Amino acid sequence: MPTAPAYLRIATTLRGMISDGTLRPGDKLPTEAQLRQQFGVSTTVVKAALSILQGEGLIEGRRGSGNYVRQVRRLTRRAHGRDLRTATGPTSPFARDATAAGQRPDWEHSSEHTTATPAVAARLGIDPGDPVMRTRYRFRSDGHPIQLSESHEPLAITGGTPVEWPEEGAAVGVVARMDTIGVRIDAFEERVTTRPASPEEIEGLELTARGSHVLVIERTYYAGPLAVETADIVLGPHYEVVYRVPVD
Repeated sequence: MPTAPAYLRIATTLRGMISDGTLRPGDKLPTEAQLRQQFGVSTTVVKAALSILQGEGLIEGRRGSGNYVRQVRRLTRRAHGRDLRTATGPTSPFARDATAAGQRPDWEHSSEHTTATPAVAARLGIDPGDPVMRTRYRFRSDGHPIQLSESHEPLAITGGTPVEWPEEGAAVGVVARMDTIGVRIDAFEERVTTRPASPEEIEGLELTARGSHVLVIERTYYAGPLAVETADIVLGPHYEVVYRVPVD
C-alpha cells in the first residue's frame, strides 16, 4: 500500500490525540518547530497538517500564542426522531437540536417562486419546468453558522395555501406545515455524502478555507408515494448525525 503523505500522517496523529483525550479542549498543541523536529518535515508540511485540523474545526490558532484544541459544542441531529409529531418543544427540528444542546437557535431565509430543474423534478416526481417554491436557509447556533439548506416544494401542493411561503405561516418545519393543510408526511429518505466545501459554503459556514469538508444530506419527504419537499442540507463540523434503525 502507498504511504500517506507526511502532512496527512501528522494530521492523523494529532487528530487521534484529540480523539482519545491525550490533547484536551484548551490544550496547546506542540509548536511548529517541535512538530518539524518530531516528524522530520518542513514548515510547509506542518502548516498543511494544521490547516486540515483547523478546517475540521478541531483546533484554532491564536495570534502570537500557537494552536489550541477547540472546545467543541456539537449539535446532534437524531434523524430517526426528527419529525415525531409527539415531540415536545419547537416544531422546527433544528430548533429542537439546538435547544437540546443548551444553545440558542436562529436562522435567516429567503424564498422565491421558480421552476424545477431536471434534477429537482426527478426527486419530486414532477416535470422539469413545473412551478416550485425554493427556500434558502442559513442556520445558527449561539450565533455561529452551523448549517446551510436549499429546499424545493411543488406549488401544486402548497400554492395558494396558508403554508405556501415556508416561514410566514403559523407552523414551522415541513411536517408541521404540511399537517395544517391535510398532507400527512409519513416518511423521508436521506442520502449522505461528504465533499470539499465550495467557496460559498466556506463563507456561509465560516470555515477555514484550506482543507474544509462538509457533510451533505439529500433529503426528500413523502406523503405515501407523493414527494412533498426535497432539500440539500450542508452541515459544518460542529453537527453530528445519528441514525437509529429498527431491525425486523
